[in-house]
Amino acid sequence: MKTPQNAIVVGAGIVGLSVAWHLQELGVDVHVVERHDVASAASWGNAGWLTPGLATPLPDPHVLRYGLKGIFDSRSPLYVPPRFDPGLWKFLLRFATHCTPRTWDQSMRSYVPINNLALEAFDELTNAGVQGTTIAQPIYAAYHHASQAAPLLHEAETLNAMGLAWGVREVSGDEGRRLQPLLGPRIDHVVAIEDQRYFDPGAFVHALADAVRARGGRITTGARVTALETKTDGVRVVTPAETLRSDVVAVATGTWVGELARQLGVRTEVRAGRGYSFSVPTEVAATAPIYLPAQRIACTPYRGGLRVGGTMEFRPAQAALNPKRVANLVEAGQSMLTGVRWEEKTDVWVGPRPVSVDGLPLIGATQAPSVFVAGGHGMWGATLGPITGRLLAEQMVTGHRSDVLVPFNPLR
Repeated sequence: MKTPQNAIVVGAGIVGLSVAWHLQELGVDVHVVERHDVASAASWGNAGWLTPGLATPLPDPHVLRYGLKGIFDSRSPLYVPPRFDPGLWKFLLRFATHCTPRTWDQSMRSYVPINNLALEAFDELTNAGVQGTTIAQPIYAAYHHASQAAPLLHEAETLNAMGLAWGVREVSGDEGRRLQPLLGPRIDHVVAIEDQRYFDPGAFVHALADAVRARGGRITTGARVTALETKTDGVRVVTPAETLRSDVVAVATGTWVGELARQLGVRTEVRAGRGYSFSVPTEVAATAPIYLPAQRIACTPYRGGLRVGGTMEFRPAQAALNPKRVANLVEAGQSMLTGVRWEEKTDVWVGPRPVSVDGLPLIGATQAPSVFVAGGHGMWGATLGPITGRLLAEQMVTGHRSDVLVPFNPLR
């Protein structure tokens, strides 16, 4: 493989910009092309958790059990609006076949090595001058009753046995309220998930974009790539305004990765699992993330208040925001938290998380010479973005694929 001198990265979210930054580290000139804007989709609206301890395969027997109970209920955390969509139902049926204990165990063992590298990859960026911040704090999982914490504690034990290093600490509801005053009076038990972090996702991704530009990289926004054409002298990247040439290309377009990847031999389907979030002011400052497992809600300190996010909704990526889903998050949050001014919510957002049919991301080479993909990270694109960028950039430049990436082969 000839060492590339220049590269085009399609997508300016945290994954694509991490690929671009690491390509620059390896001496490659980079041009990033983005259909919307920097951090315009899930890289902006996600909960901001950097949680390798919780980055697990979405196809899970528990997800299947609770999902089937309320799949058509708009109040359910997992919701599929009833409509005629054969492609979606085929995807969901295939997704369900992966919701077995054996498959989850195999998939989780694939995640462990990359999860263990995730946080140090953020440190590599910030130590090299990226003006972003990550904050080390436990995540406080809150429950009405101690017995409800059993699944999380069992999962922690299982993952520790697999080699994923994270710990949990149980405290009473009163101690939890001392640590996190936003926890409401009905909470009786709290589990502190140690060794995790959080960040302001939009601010960090924009800082990463600034770092790519400062090193001479070019970022073009508002340009949708419509085709990739492999030639003897490289790859042609076609947009409505121009055709660009590059030695190598990385496609990191999140939910839309299949638009280009299918023509490159990638058959693992990726669909939009849409999440909602909004910001609310609080009476006292939150100092660490709060997790409400029963309600499937993530709450994160955000610009003096709290960002509240959750739900998984299988609808087209471009579908309109459903106000009922936002109201459901508010109602569920009110039952667990105190001192939150819910009526003053702002930044109401819905966006597509790229969910792969088997719950594993797609990271690596395609059938097309010199074209690579990085997508399908589900809810863990923020956590795994920088390490994905490092490992894929190394493969693109050296031709060597890390053993860590083997389970995520896009051609599986």
